[in-house]
Amino acid sequence: MARIAGVNIPTNKRVPIALTYIHGIGPSSAKTICEAVNIDQTRRVNELSDADVVAIREHIDSNFTVEGDLRREVQINVKRLMDLGCYRGLRHRRNLPVRGQRTHTNARTRKGPAKAIAGKKK
Repeated sequence: MARIAGVNIPTNKRVPIALTYIHGIGPSSAKTICEAVNIDQTRRVNELSDADVVAIREHIDSNFTVEGDLRREVQINVKRLMDLGCYRGLRHRRNLPVRGQRTHTNARTRKGPAKAIAGKKK
């Protein structure tokens, strides 16, 4: 079991797919990591040597912000917006959509389950 950036990546998957299990690394980043470390994208994680895993780990540590550091950075950015009192910060504070989506209908994911209104039936 390979452990990179504090995450146990699955051993039976191809390397680019397995790297996407790390928060902050998507498909395109995983491909660039494989190219930078000279690992064939068709190889599976259980076929990697310890040296390959170490090379991947070092490349990620030096070039990417991942996992806990990334989550902390995003959380600090949201908190900064909330402290400023700007429109985006107010939307975060009220737990409403931040990027201009409509809320008259939809937005149930962000707002939570619908609340019944008394006296609405006719």
